[in-house]
Amino acid sequence: MKITGVTTYTVPPRWLFLKIETDEGVVGWGEPVVEGRAATVAAAVEELSDYLLGQDPRNIEDLWTVLYRGGFYRGGPILMSALAGIDQALWDIKGKALGVPVHELLGGKVRDRIRVYSWIGGDRPTETAAAARAAVERGFSAVKMNGTAELQYVDSWDKVDLCLESVRAVREAVGPDIGIGVDFHGRVHKPMAKVLLRELEPYRLMFIEEPVLSENVGGFLDPLRSTSTPIALGERLFSRWDFKDVLASGAVDIIQPDPSHCGGITEARKIAHMAEAYDVALALHCPLGPIALAACLQIDAGCYNAFIQEQSLGIHYNESNDLLDYLADPSVFDYEDGMVRIPGGPGLGIEVNEEYVLERAREGHRWRNPVWRHADGSFAEW
Repeated sequence: MKITGVTTYTVPPRWLFLKIETDEGVVGWGEPVVEGRAATVAAAVEELSDYLLGQDPRNIEDLWTVLYRGGFYRGGPILMSALAGIDQALWDIKGKALGVPVHELLGGKVRDRIRVYSWIGGDRPTETAAAARAAVERGFSAVKMNGTAELQYVDSWDKVDLCLESVRAVREAVGPDIGIGVDFHGRVHKPMAKVLLRELEPYRLMFIEEPVLSENVGGFLDPLRSTSTPIALGERLFSRWDFKDVLASGAVDIIQPDPSHCGGITEARKIAHMAEAYDVALALHCPLGPIALAACLQIDAGCYNAFIQEQSLGIHYNESNDLLDYLADPSVFDYEDGMVRIPGGPGLGIEVNEEYVLERAREGHRWRNPVWRHADGSFAEW
């Protein structure tokens, strides 16, 4: 079997899909994207295709190694996201060629289903509480919200009180037994993060995500180690080498690699198994499309330390298209009792509606991150 074609499709709302074709008619799909840099990643995929064309797609480990190590410069969001989508598509091809789901090729399942959480916003307490209540009514047992808007290095207590009001409203709306994740989104610097970690402890959170930017974790170890709230991060780390020092620090309880950013299924599994050796849980990052979610679920199937899965159904980014729109059979992601079953079909376990992909790719997108500023005019982390 040989690779004969590598094609990317920029599709709304902010996704990039990849199709790899073979001379035996087996096709694989992947989702390589950096949100806000889709065209850049597509260009990286096109460059990497020079090596892929004519290769046997079943030699996944060797292809991954060459695409990563074959360039003098390695790592980072663009290369690793391009490599991620290629890797997902290669696993999809291999599973389809053998007639088995990817998790069978990775050693089989340790679970049949996994808990999922729903995004509920976070900027306005009353609306967030209503969204949390609605998510619970739909069967979700966990939700995630933004904790704050923009914060200066040292900010005022009214900003802290607004965060606490939002979390309190959600906790009161859903009761004591629903998991609540609070995402600081890297918006909070060390001085304010110390305050918020302490003040949020009474709300018994499932986790606090990105309490500070990943590159600042090394200077924030004592507060992270001392809080009783589990700490989660990792969506902006791109390889096992990026995660190595974070895991060794003992400051993180949950890692969140993104299999569309961190080198795909091959690398995400290695990161997950590294984390298990440190008794750290896995909650794969996935505010993206259906191919990305399918890849996550194939990893979740065989990783003992996976405990919950992010998914994007109804997330505020998905205005023009949502998670299920590009699937021939959307029922593959039916949620029941706050969980989703591991797809059991061949490859990634989903069938992409290619005709609809082509239709939406004609529109494409130019999604960009918002640019925020503080009251003094200086740039604010989004």
